[in-house]
Amino acid sequence: MDSQRLVLFFVFTMSVFLLYEAWQRDQRPATTAVSTAVTPTPTTPGAAPALPDVSVPAAPVVALSPGPAAPPSAGTSGRGQIIKVETDLYRAEISTSGGDLVRLELLKHGGTLDRKKNFVLFARSSDHVYIAQSGWIGNSLPNHQSLYTAQGTEYRLADNAAELEIRLEAAGGGNAAKIFRFRRNSYVIDIAHELTNTGAAPVETFAYFQLVRDAKPPEGDSSMVPTYTGAAVYTEKEKFQKVAFSDIEKGKIPYPKTGNDGWIGLLQHYFLGAWLPKDGTPREYYTRQVPQDLYAAGVIVPGGTLAPGASVKLAMPLYAGPQEQEKLAALAPGLDLAVDYGWLTVIAAPLFWLLQWIHGWTGNWGVAIIILTILIKLLFYPLSEASYRSMAKMRVVAPKMQRLKDQYGNDRQRMQQAMMELYKTEKINPLGGCLPIVVQIPVFIALYWVLLGSVEMRQAPFALWIKDLSSPDPWFILPILMGASMIIQTKLNPVPPDPVQAKVMKIMPIAFSIFFFFFPAGLVLYWLVNNILSIAQQWRITTVLERAAKQAKHKA
Repeated sequence: MDSQRLVLFFVFTMSVFLLYEAWQRDQRPATTAVSTAVTPTPTTPGAAPALPDVSVPAAPVVALSPGPAAPPSAGTSGRGQIIKVETDLYRAEISTSGGDLVRLELLKHGGTLDRKKNFVLFARSSDHVYIAQSGWIGNSLPNHQSLYTAQGTEYRLADNAAELEIRLEAAGGGNAAKIFRFRRNSYVIDIAHELTNTGAAPVETFAYFQLVRDAKPPEGDSSMVPTYTGAAVYTEKEKFQKVAFSDIEKGKIPYPKTGNDGWIGLLQHYFLGAWLPKDGTPREYYTRQVPQDLYAAGVIVPGGTLAPGASVKLAMPLYAGPQEQEKLAALAPGLDLAVDYGWLTVIAAPLFWLLQWIHGWTGNWGVAIIILTILIKLLFYPLSEASYRSMAKMRVVAPKMQRLKDQYGNDRQRMQQAMMELYKTEKINPLGGCLPIVVQIPVFIALYWVLLGSVEMRQAPFALWIKDLSSPDPWFILPILMGASMIIQTKLNPVPPDPVQAKVMKIMPIAFSIFFFFFPAGLVLYWLVNNILSIAQQWRITTVLERAAKQAKHKA
């Protein structure tokens, strides 16, 4: 395979890769308009509506469900007031109807389409639903359809305060409460439920915590940049498991339903919401489709048997924020796997670690990418040098190859035999130009995933017109420069003897430039710098070999 065929091989590989990603994207369930209008279930003060009779099978080791009851559906009555909360990281809204967390605005992250606005993770509107719900399982126990009351409607984390607590009391009685605790500089929200048994008989208690979302892809998601939106579960036994919305519809359960470790959440590009039960405590995970074309992912935890007059408190941390890998890894085992680099994680993870380390010194992700490119080039220098020597020798013997073409004309078999003899005589490896780019293809794809999936590089500026390395170049300057660098490279390579190949090689730089119009600017920057370094290395080697060939010819 000569260098021309190698480029075609690279194009084929990248095309297959993108087609595979597009195919994965097509497997997503079709999204439909979501309506949050639900007829409220009549209740008496202090009482919760009856729960749907849906069976949750008991696990062979530990049964968490108290019977045929299951977590209630995601529909809310729409009653109640909105409590507004502001911290250093959040601007949140809590509904007193069920105590649902119905809006979560991240103050440190700009919007996807409008960077002047803040990014909104949780929302409940006519066209998008993503909320956090929780409550008790059982008749007459407060759930997310019950009414709560609060002392105020607006709360703000004081400048000198480390945390902010909002307490909701169940309406109609003082036997239950729901407490939200926000902490400074933390994307973890503690949500706790308190319950007092005011009856005359013991009560078996179970609480559920769930995230509810529609299947609508995140704002700004495009077919050229396929990303995963759906549920995920992690346990030490089965490790990280994705549960697509289509799998939830089919009732597929690729994860252990019960256990004593792990977490469950909903993922989307750059951000996630996840319930983080304390390790060592029994829990039951579930995913299911609920009315109004919504999907729920949650966990049930036991509160034990509550004697008359006794009280119990169950708390559950909720992470709702960016997929910052170091912080996620410190919060729970396997939580950092929410940043999924796919089958090339073994390459992508070290690349990101190295990029992050370089960024710590430079303070600029674009500069870090340039330095990373230089380091990769140095790592593969011996391989690249052998490749460029092979191509330079091919360029030197190009006149001899042309004479072979003229001599044998259309007799391709004889010409191929003669060319192999020439390669043997001149000690040229025709495959020598292939290996460097073949080796770089996994690195290229891995870096593609790093730039695509790492929130640290979301909206990260480089210089001048490049304001976001994770998005395409808005002026297409980098792809055009990369195309120009490819034209220079073709000039340094030997001209293909086949006229068709020669025309293809002339068109290839233009095609590649257009191809890279849709790639993240950071990835194009990597390839451009790599091309520039390759040109310098190839020019030097070619010049040295051509000079030596001329000297040998003069001596002869």
